[in-house]
Amino acid sequence: MRSWVLGSGIAVVLCVPLAISVAASANPDVVLTKGRPALASATESVAWPAAGVTDTATDTRWSSGASGPVTQWIRIDLGTAQDVRRVRLHWARAFATAYRVQMSGDGASWTDLYHTSSGDGGTDDLRGLAGTGRYLRVLATQRGTSEGYSLWDVRAYGPGHAAPVTESAATADVPPAAAGLADEAKKETALKIVSSAENSTLAWRSEYDYIEDIGDGRGYTGGIVGFCSGTSDMLAVVTEYTRRKPDNGLAGYLPALRAVDGTDSHDGLDPGFPAAWRSAGGDPVFQKVQEDARDRMYYSPAVRLAEADGLRALGQLAYYDAAVMHGVSGLRAIRERVVAGQRTPVQGGDEIPYLAAFLDARAAEMRTEAAHSDTTRVDTAQRTFLDAGNLDLAAPLTWKVYGDVYEIAG
Repeated sequence: MRSWVLGSGIAVVLCVPLAISVAASANPDVVLTKGRPALASATESVAWPAAGVTDTATDTRWSSGASGPVTQWIRIDLGTAQDVRRVRLHWARAFATAYRVQMSGDGASWTDLYHTSSGDGGTDDLRGLAGTGRYLRVLATQRGTSEGYSLWDVRAYGPGHAAPVTESAATADVPPAAAGLADEAKKETALKIVSSAENSTLAWRSEYDYIEDIGDGRGYTGGIVGFCSGTSDMLAVVTEYTRRKPDNGLAGYLPALRAVDGTDSHDGLDPGFPAAWRSAGGDPVFQKVQEDARDRMYYSPAVRLAEADGLRALGQLAYYDAAVMHGVSGLRAIRERVVAGQRTPVQGGDEIPYLAAFLDARAAEMRTEAAHSDTTRVDTAQRTFLDAGNLDLAAPLTWKVYGDVYEIAG
């Protein structure tokens, strides 16, 4: 058993059982986590549930399993805001070399009480902590073995009385809070966040008829993710729309769209094309074509790449947003620059510094184009979520883009 005194003090080795150790000290703190509801980002099987870390049995534990993202967490609901002074982690064989102990008032924005990148398993007795919140989380970001993560128990201590035990409704192996963007609810969150930057609204379904030239050298920009007449994707949308509905009002502009592809020219498109696009925006067939094109060209490739790199929902959003602005090839180029100096989670890297480096590289790429030099969609949106430790895009979410404030309620 190891013990750390955080701040001033001397680290001592405890060789007595926990019950004797606590009783022998003058510390009046109580166990705040005993019997409290627990939720995990993943569970290996019903035999090793999240509740295993807070019950009183000595032969129960939580195990994340070896599959899924490298970053995993277990969260305990303390019932009400509690002051935490000490946390004791008893790891099973599958331990974390890098992890953070965090607290939150809402389950979305987290503050570190402790972090390490040199964990070696066993028992970590973390003393001298100072944090307040309703939720306590152990966020594991690097594995010590190939087996994932497993904890026999998590005990938090503080001066208050433990809140009454309540039943936890979170029973799924992968709770909604931990789902990636393949989950429809999380996908909707991501689409809203990107729409706040692309269309200055969370109501992305109101933007099928949007079209204008924003002066970025890409010609007309239109639709739900900014398809452009100069970058082939608007041409692809109109081509598919015409395949599905040959007698549409945009079909006659296909020769002009082919001619201006790769330029910012409006030749053959003015004056009627914008009005025709707006008119088509009310057609359910055109709407479905836009959604399918978004998913095929940007969303699905970006999410698959992020999943392959071991990124959770926030990282998947960061990749998708980069694909929307720079194309999937541009996303891959940004990623390659980052991977030259940072390992992805799948490569054994820590997800938090990797994502920080990716956002730095993304912002640097944006600043190379005058029309995209405002990097708030990265700095006061995605980076805000990262700084809060919200890797799963759990609501409530609050962010800013171009000076406007957006919220998704919990």
